[in-house]
Amino acid sequence: MGLTSKKLLLLAVLVAIALFALTMWLWPRLAKSSVRALLGRFLLLVCTQIAVLSVVLLYVNDKFEFYASWDDLFGTEQGEGVVQEVGPGGKLVALQSDQALSGGGRLESVKITGTSSKIAADAKVYLPPQYFQKGNKDKKFPAILAITGYPGTVDGMINELGFVDTARDKARTGKMPPAVMIFIRSAVTPPRDTECVDVPGGPKVLTYFAKDLPKAITQHYRVGTGTKQWGVTGYSTGGYCALKLPMTYPESFTAGAALSPYFAAKTDDTTGDLFHGDRKLEQENDLMWRMEKLPQPPVSLLVTSSARGEYDYHHTLDFLSKLKEGRMRMARMILDEGGHNFNTWKREVPAALVWLGGKLDKPAKA
Repeated sequence: MGLTSKKLLLLAVLVAIALFALTMWLWPRLAKSSVRALLGRFLLLVCTQIAVLSVVLLYVNDKFEFYASWDDLFGTEQGEGVVQEVGPGGKLVALQSDQALSGGGRLESVKITGTSSKIAADAKVYLPPQYFQKGNKDKKFPAILAITGYPGTVDGMINELGFVDTARDKARTGKMPPAVMIFIRSAVTPPRDTECVDVPGGPKVLTYFAKDLPKAITQHYRVGTGTKQWGVTGYSTGGYCALKLPMTYPESFTAGAALSPYFAAKTDDTTGDLFHGDRKLEQENDLMWRMEKLPQPPVSLLVTSSARGEYDYHHTLDFLSKLKEGRMRMARMILDEGGHNFNTWKREVPAALVWLGGKLDKPAKA
């Protein structure tokens, strides 16, 4: 059973209940002062505590998608086979599976290969019901790139945060245009967290997101190539990427909606050395520095945070304060209270998608 399997969680609950009941039943028999009785009480308590703790940890992981698999948890996923050489005319989007959604539209599991970065990563592509309507067969749709935090899985964005259901409902009621959505992990070279950085001598993740992925998607799906037809969103690390992509590649993305973002690439044991001593590259990946030192590009940015419970709240206000007179536009969504978690982001998704959709062109003939 997989780490995020509901069956595993149910099994853990049943084991915990069984051990608790066994402890209650055997405790009177183990009330003696012998070594054997003492050892029995110790083992029962330890096993019960481990079982209860396992339930809690499995539930939390299932809720917040910290680890996607056993390999992800134990660090044995080394990303072998991620990089693929692609010759001229190579297929950049490989369909692995697809499913019809009960509310309409389709969800396709694909592998997207980048010609410049040589990165190949799994993703899921949501095609709205309007994509298949007869009157739209010649139309190209806007696209929204949705990037997870680290660690995280695309299923968390789809199932827990409700991106697909929200986008479908908002498009149905005319509050946003129907859009093709591409869901992908921020860690496209797992298990490394690359913070959407083109690492010197390493994976060119920023290039993959900004150039390769849009190119692959527009070649395979009826998606527009114009700047006004591409937006990006994400939470936490994905939120940082959702700001960085329009700021660094305004020719690729017209807008970014960032849920609880931070504003500079983090470096720790999961990232390794991202900059290799290149101070200029480090500055270019600091969004505060970009706002102050570089021309602010003609893009629209939305940032969200919470006045109580969000550790980056004051940095968010600082980022917003750096907006200058010009063509960049900013919006904010500040909750009174909410932590850095899925419950908070789920409250922000509907308004964020409506805002982002409002920055994109509607489906139109090429």
